Amino acid sequence: MHLMTSDTVQQIKDRLSIVDVVSGYVKLQRAGTIMKARCPFHTEKSPSFVVSPDRGTYHCFGCGVGGDIFTFTQEIEGLDFKGALKLLGERAGVQVVFERGESGGTRDAKERLFQIMETATIFYQSRMDNEARAYLHGRGLSDDTLHSFRLGLAGNGWSDASEHLKAKGFTETELIDAGVSKKGERGGTLDKFRNRIMFPIADSAGRVVAFSGRSFGPHASPEAPKYLNSPETPLFHKSRILYGFDKAKQAIRRHDCAVLVEGQVDLVASHQAGWSNAVAVSGTAFTPEHALLIKRMTDNLVIALDADEAGMKAAGRAARAALAHGLNVKVARLPEGLDPADLILKEGKDAWSAAIRDATDIVTFLLDVLQERLPQPDRFRRAVETAVLPFLADVQSPIAREHYNREVAHRLGVSSEAVAEAVALLPQAPDETPTIVPRVQTPAPSTDRLRHAFAVLVWQESLETPHLDPKNLATELAEAAGEAALARLRETPPVELEALRFRAESLYTASERLAGDMTTLAAAILKDRLSRELAEATEALRGAEAAGDEAAVATATAAVALLTTRIAKLHGVG
Repeated sequence: MHLMTSDTVQQIKDRLSIVDVVSGYVKLQRAGTIMKARCPFHTEKSPSFVVSPDRGTYHCFGCGVGGDIFTFTQEIEGLDFKGALKLLGERAGVQVVFERGESGGTRDAKERLFQIMETATIFYQSRMDNEARAYLHGRGLSDDTLHSFRLGLAGNGWSDASEHLKAKGFTETELIDAGVSKKGERGGTLDKFRNRIMFPIADSAGRVVAFSGRSFGPHASPEAPKYLNSPETPLFHKSRILYGFDKAKQAIRRHDCAVLVEGQVDLVASHQAGWSNAVAVSGTAFTPEHALLIKRMTDNLVIALDADEAGMKAAGRAARAALAHGLNVKVARLPEGLDPADLILKEGKDAWSAAIRDATDIVTFLLDVLQERLPQPDRFRRAVETAVLPFLADVQSPIAREHYNREVAHRLGVSSEAVAEAVALLPQAPDETPTIVPRVQTPAPSTDRLRHAFAVLVWQESLETPHLDPKNLATELAEAAGEAALARLRETPPVELEALRFRAESLYTASERLAGDMTTLAAAILKDRLSRELAEATEALRGAEAAGDEAAVATATAAVALLTTRIAKLHGVG
């Protein structure tokens, strides 16, 4: 049945729980009525990410993220709402159909760009000719693989794709914004891609957001770059998207490992050879954002870049970014002069499988390569100091770092303490961890007790069967803190209210101390208020005495006496 978006959201929520969705990315552990994990959105050692199965929500007390299955999917997959809806709809078995124009404004504009990219993909697929197909067959790719990855061809025409897309109703501005066209020197639009085999790049939901075009054909300029990638657009941020990630996600989880390759053909060939957990970068180096994307699926990364000098340097940069974000990094050593696609074609998929399975950890790999190339002890030592020790500084696990220290020490014939000292003396690299959301602001100490009690009230009000009577608790807090103070807390934004609910639920999940703690807390809040009012009354008394206002002195004296008596009773005096 076709459902409109509002119905679809509820239908998906009815079929997928927050635990179903979150547990696909992080390991959840039960803690009473809630579940905890280390946050997938920032690096942390102890769990501060909590999930409430009853409410269908999550919150991290470390970085402040929170929401439901849709916001979680948007954040962790890097999608907009429609992308998350599409992804979760497929998983839940709910067909998603959007009403025309229901998103409005910016969302409608982005949806138009998605439509352009899809239409362009179909256009390029339709232009695939026998010559391009023969070339790809020669690289070992089957027709089924070409179809699965939707490979196409941009021909020699200056504006074939642009004219086709304009005929479909898209404007020149939209085509330029999507990155498929560019402005011509004499006006109008020209195709961004010409004489290239086209590889569509998709987001996590499988929607095409960009292209990578490989130079091909008799009219291709020898001076043109081998690969040309889409520019940055509202849909495509190259530092956040890995080619093939949409197809690799499940395999990465299944293998508990991701394989990083360099080129599009390498990626497609690896998937065809059975290693569908492979991903590739597109037009940029491997970034911290890429590392976090992989970290959400697995802790293990095998780097299989070209064995030439440029490939080795790229592997080193990728390894450092991955190590810095807690990934275990290995390197698959390929035969000299062969990239993964060539290895599969010439020696078979078993050779590729062996290269991945025989991958060695990054430090051992670097030490082996340097010893082979620099047999002289002095040169080897200097190379290790400059090319290997920085990797040890990036390793997050103390146990792994100690293991590497011992291995480097053994190779150099020195103590592991000397290696550790040398690593400690290295200059500290700037923190490149992507900032996703601001940290939660801690309330001022004077408001801690009241916010804590209010958090319990909000939590109890959200339960079908509360542990305490919410009405009685609200009355008790209003009497202790004052109606105005409680009313101000009631104006707390919804996101902060959810954080307060989680905080209370985390502390009192077993609810054994709850009633006693609330009684003690209400008394403490009342003492705070009375002490504050006593200080104000005392100050008013001083002012009245200084002004010689006998009526004001009498009023302030009475107030001080009353407040002093109430505070004394709270302390059990009088």
